[in-house]
Amino acid sequence: MSDRNQSSALKKIFVRALRNGAAKGFFKQKPRTPQDVVCQTRALLVYLEADLGEGGPRHVVKMTELNKLMRDIKVILYGDSESEPNPDACAQVTQEFFRENTLRLLIVCLPKLDLEARKDATQVVANLQRQPVHSRLIASEYLEANLDLVDILICGYEDPVLALHYGGMLRECIRHQVVARHLLASEHMKKFFDYIQLPYFDVASDALVTFKELLTRHKSTVAEFLCKNYDMFFADFNLKLLESSNYIIRRQAIKLLGEIMLERSNSPVMVQYVSSKDNLRILMNLMRETSKSIPIDAFHVFKLFATNEKKTPEIVTILIANRNKLLRFLAGFKTEKEDEQFEADKTKVIKEIAQLEAVDHPQMTMEMDKCSEL
Repeated sequence: MSDRNQSSALKKIFVRALRNGAAKGFFKQKPRTPQDVVCQTRALLVYLEADLGEGGPRHVVKMTELNKLMRDIKVILYGDSESEPNPDACAQVTQEFFRENTLRLLIVCLPKLDLEARKDATQVVANLQRQPVHSRLIASEYLEANLDLVDILICGYEDPVLALHYGGMLRECIRHQVVARHLLASEHMKKFFDYIQLPYFDVASDALVTFKELLTRHKSTVAEFLCKNYDMFFADFNLKLLESSNYIIRRQAIKLLGEIMLERSNSPVMVQYVSSKDNLRILMNLMRETSKSIPIDAFHVFKLFATNEKKTPEIVTILIANRNKLLRFLAGFKTEKEDEQFEADKTKVIKEIAQLEAVDHPQMTMEMDKCSEL
């Protein structure tokens, strides 16, 4: 057979095999490595950030590919119904994400992603904060060098469409002490008091969850912040949260205040807080509420005023002036379920108030009409 005839015969055999599916193996794509997946994601995010061809057919194709890549990254990090995540693959994805600023691109481009891609992006960013690489959390090191990203995340609460996504990312970033310290020291800290009062219930609730995480996760950092910013913080906390007209805000705020006050590292702050007659007035008001949970949580803070061994004269004066009403109130004050610790605390508070001796503080006696009564 001539070379030409042989070549023609081979072509016919190949075409026939291709039609029958036997040649699929010749064209099978090489599996993408975790680095490849992140690298391709980065290229598409760069395209998206540049606003190239938005709305055109090419753009639609690229967005579809980006959505698929985000799902692939999520599967690598979280695993799926068929397999658990591979630690080596997770480490490779994490390294690649922080090596070329892909995390920054993803956060900045979040508004341009569709809903499903945003959900995937939120989960990916959250997971990356917990991924060790050679026993190091390189996410913490990256964020320390890129703290402006934290500012972008918190300002995300100002957009109700993006708020829950950015809020979820922010809470995971707060796992790193360097992020919490930056946020507490920044002007953005005050914004939480406004975000918690936003008219969008889901956004306000999410902001409150993040606020609580920020004030309870890193004990020493929080204690340092509260000591340095006591007046500013509690002025807003009392007025905007504890005295809010919104029941849910008051309820969550008094629970959070109890956690803050009962944390051992916050002892100096607690002593300062329970020395204020204005704070005592607020707690006495909260104990009068008709709801079931707020009075109980308020009591756990009020007991700190009553059992403080170094009460200020004005605190003593207020407690004595309201002694009879306080004792009557506490006698009938109960939890829904039997609680031995609560009953023990209440007995101690009653004893402390009953044994108080008057102090020579005439100015406070005149001011008592301004204090709320039980």
